[in-house]
Formats: sequence, C-alpha cells, structure tokens
Amino acid sequence: MSLILWAVIGYLLGSVPFGIVITRALGLGDLRQIGSGNIGATNVLRTGNKPAALATLLLDSGKGAIAVLLARWLAGPDAALLAGAAAFLGHLFPVWLGFRGGKGVATFLGTLLALDWRLGVAACSIWLLTAAAGRISSLSALVAAALTPFVALWLDGTRMAAVTAFMAVLIFIRHRANIARILDGTEPRIGGKA
Repeated sequence: MSLILWAVIGYLLGSVPFGIVITRALGLGDLRQIGSGNIGATNVLRTGNKPAALATLLLDSGKGAIAVLLARWLAGPDAALLAGAAAFLGHLFPVWLGFRGGKGVATFLGTLLALDWRLGVAACSIWLLTAAAGRISSLSALVAAALTPFVALWLDGTRMAAVTAFMAVLIFIRHRANIARILDGTEPRIGGKA
C-alpha cells in the first residue's frame, strides 16, 4: 500500500504543467498554441522569455527530484524509485491536460539527479556536450536518454538500469516527430523558432 501511495504522489507531482502555468501567469498565451505546442522549457524559450524558460526547466526537473527525495526520506529507496518513475509518467501523461503532456526530458534529468547524483550528472553532461556540438535540444535529449541506462547499469545495477531504460523508451516515443525532423534536417536549433 505504501508503494502505491508513493506512485500516486509521484504521479500527481509530475503532472503539474509548470510550462503552461508560468506562460499563462506572465501573459505569454497558451503554450500549447505556441511553437511546437509542447509544454516544456524548450518551447517556453520560443516565447522569447528566457527567465520563464529557466523557471520551467527548474520546476519540471524539480518535481521529479522532490518526488524521489520525499519518498526516500519517508519510505525508503524502493518507494523513491517508484515515485520518480511515476513523476516522469505524470509529466508525460498529466491528468489535468487530458493525458497529453510534455516529452519528459527535464523531469527525467531531475529524477536521475535525486535517485543517484552521479547518474544525474552523467546524463546532464551528455545532454550538455551533445547540445554544445549540435545545438539541437531534442537530439541532446535522445542521446542522453539512450546512454543513461548503460551508465545506470555500471553505477547502480539492473533495477536502476531497467527504470532508466523504461524512461528512455518513452522519451524516444515522445520524440518521434523530432526524430523525423532530425533525419530530414528541419529540426529547430536551440533558441530558434519552431
């Protein structure tokens, strides 16, 4: 029962659509009607408001981290792993938006940082290096997601690798359109317009 409770708490924390909340609060419009229509920080950046994009990035990553840290503190490592995965699912499939959410990259990274800081730093470093080289946010996310399960297996064993592989598969599924645009050379670059 405790694990189910932490899955629900993690999901509800993850399902808060901070990108939409922030853009509406700042009078920037409905984020789902701007740029790519995604609710994450990269699309908030397309509004031209860098502080709003940074706030979205921090809050979207923070909700995964908070779910993990609370669950670990109050219920142990198994609950933390489950709460983090549930927060990630909540961001992708939020009940408040008819289960149509974001692509999960910031929440993925925040969850990893809280689960194992070494794994989180490795994933963030992979993202940053790929972004510096290619200037394409989605490509950076895909490379980080693809490599993270291998890093998790090396650092922490099969349970963490399995959870991160599950998240990576969902990130790839959510980035199907991005993958097609990367392959045909039309994917927007960081800071550009969709």
